[in-house]
Amino acid sequence: METNLVMEGVKFMFLGMGTVFAFLIIMIMAINLMSYIIHRFFPEPKAADIAVNTANEQQDKNKIVAAITAAIAHHRQG
Repeated sequence: METNLVMEGVKFMFLGMGTVFAFLIIMIMAINLMSYIIHRFFPEPKAADIAVNTANEQQDKNKIVAAITAAIAHHRQG
């Protein structure tokens, strides 16, 4: 009788481990599919676009610094 209980325990162990393994395999496939879709429809920007964006960001930062400096000067004047 004890052998039956041990065998039932082994069966349940393999059933549970198989279920977890199948879930992990399905999850990995889903993540790979999402990665493919994102890379397909939203590609990385090219190097020329990055250089233009960096120059624009620097100009924006300079404008922000100028605005903050003017605000501080206006506040100190009273």
